Amino acid sequence: MGIWLELGIFGLVFVFAFWQMHDVRKAQEQTRQQRAREKAAQEAQDQEAAAQQATDATDKKP
Repeated sequence: MGIWLELGIFGLVFVFAFWQMHDVRKAQEQTRQQRAREKAAQEAQDQEAAAQQATDATDKKP
């Protein structure tokens, strides 16, 4: 009878660990998506700044 109790506890621990790993993977994916969005926004901002500098440089030529 004691072995069934131990196996039950082991099963619960295993299920809990599996659930935690599922949550960790989900959080990692959200982090990756957030970083990709931030990188895309930064690149767009850099391109806009470069275009603005190019426009300013052509406007200042005599």
